[in-house]
Amino acid sequence: MDETCKLLRALPALSGHPPAAVEPVQEEPETLFLRWLQTAVDAGVAEPHAMTLSTVDNVGVPDARVLILKGVDRRGWAFASTRSSAKASQLAANPQAALTFWWQPLLRSVRVRGQVVEASREESLEDLQARSEVSRAGIEPEQWVLWRVVPSNVEFWQGSTDRRHTRLAYQRTADGWLRGFGDFT
Repeated sequence: MDETCKLLRALPALSGHPPAAVEPVQEEPETLFLRWLQTAVDAGVAEPHAMTLSTVDNVGVPDARVLILKGVDRRGWAFASTRSSAKASQLAANPQAALTFWWQPLLRSVRVRGQVVEASREESLEDLQARSEVSRAGIEPEQWVLWRVVPSNVEFWQGSTDRRHTRLAYQRTADGWLRGFGDFT
């Protein structure tokens, strides 16, 4: 085993403290997500609204970057960027994406997968105007886009220091959400 492998195996893993209370299973995944997000905020998790957006390029090579969540409701999980960004061209070619949230101190992760749709022009402009003046500098309003991941699958993962993790999965169906413990994908 090389030195890097030894180093990696020696590092502690799952060193956070899971919440003592377990939230009840919700009908809609966004309701449970908002509870988990509030728990992360209340616990002082740094940047709990930061997420990894994963896309693929025009030849199918995965790409990922960290963004800030702009909102979540029944329409989906929202994020924004310029139309000239790599993510914008990737989403134009393949409007599917995954989001991953990791709240290490709570040993919690949420994965969201689904189709990506553009929000209305008005919503995109409203989002741009909500940014600080400094962060708006140089951005042409017509270049700013607010997108939503409309989830087909949402997974809530609660880690455990004894490695007995819990996975609650939601899968969209024609009649609403199928939910259960395990993995639908």
